[in-house]
Amino acid sequence: MKRFFFIVFCIVNSLMGYSQSDIPSNWLASIDARQQVQDTTNDKVKKEREFQKTEAFIDNKSTTAAAQQDSKPVVGVEKFDSEVNSNFTSSVAEKVVKVVTNTRRFTVVDRTSYDKVKSELEFQKTEAFLDNKNTAKQGVALAAQYLILGNIIKLSIYRMKNPDGTVNGYKASTAFTLKVNDVESAKTTEAENFQTEVSPLMLSPESAMNEALKSVEPKMMAYFTQTFPLKTKLVKVLASKRESASTVLIVGGTGFGFKEGDKLIVEKTEMIKGKAFPSVVGQLKVVRIAGDDFTECSVSDGGKDILSRVNAGEKLICKLIVK
Repeated sequence: MKRFFFIVFCIVNSLMGYSQSDIPSNWLASIDARQQVQDTTNDKVKKEREFQKTEAFIDNKSTTAAAQQDSKPVVGVEKFDSEVNSNFTSSVAEKVVKVVTNTRRFTVVDRTSYDKVKSELEFQKTEAFLDNKNTAKQGVALAAQYLILGNIIKLSIYRMKNPDGTVNGYKASTAFTLKVNDVESAKTTEAENFQTEVSPLMLSPESAMNEALKSVEPKMMAYFTQTFPLKTKLVKVLASKRESASTVLIVGGTGFGFKEGDKLIVEKTEMIKGKAFPSVVGQLKVVRIAGDDFTECSVSDGGKDILSRVNAGEKLICKLIVK
C-alpha cells in the first residue's frame, strides 16, 4: 500500500513539473523503517498473547492468582532492539528494569527470553520444586498487562588516551527510545527519547556506560511516573465524624513507595455505553504508613460521599497526585 502512495506521489510531482531527482531518495526507505518498527512491536505483543495461552503458563496461573489481583500493574520488559552492534546493549535494558522496579509502581516480569520463562514454568511443575515449596519465582507466571519496548539508537564507548598512546580510561554515552504497549488493546504510547550525557572518565567501559545511564535516571523515573499514575483501593473507613469519613485505610504501604504527606484523589467509576467513566469524589492525605500492605489517610475533601459509598459497598479507587 505504501508503495502505491509512493507511485502516486511521483506522478503528482511529475505533473507539477518536478523531476525524479527532486524527490527525496530516502523517502520510501524511511517509510519502510517505520513500518518495520511497527511490525516488530506487533510481533512482540502477539508473542506475549500467545505465551499466555501456552499450557505451561495456564498450568502455573492458578498459583499466582492472588498476586495478579495486586493493585500494581504487571509489566513485562522485552529484550531491547538495537540499531548498533555492541556488547553493552544489555546494560541499557538492565538500567530501565532497575528504574521501573525502583518506582515501586509495578510487578515486573522478565520477558527478555520466552524460552527461559517457559523453562522456568516447566521446572515449577517438577517434583523437586514442589517438594521444596519454593515460590520465589512463581511471578514468571503472571500475565503481563503492559510491555516496555526499547530501541537503542546510539551507543558509544570512547577510549581516552594519554599523550604517549596508552589508555587513560573510558567515557560513554547512549541514546534510546522507550514506549509502553497495552497487551490487551495493543495500543502503544508515543516513543520517548532519552539521551545520556557523556560519562566522566572511568577505568572500564562497563563503569563508563553505567555512569552515563545515571544521567537519564530522573527523566526515566518521571516518564514512568507520568505514564503509570499510582492507583490503589480504598478498603475501609477507620473513623468518621458527623456522618463524614475522616480517616480511611488504603491498600499499599512501604511496598508502594507511599510517604507521609502524599495526596491522592478518590474516584468512582461508572460504565457508560460500555466505557468506564471515572469521576472524583474526594481527596486524601497520607498520615501513617501501616507496614508493607496498608496506609492510613486523612480525608481532606468528600468525606460524606466517601462514607456513603463505602457503606454501600462501592469500589473506590485512589490515585496518587503527581507533584
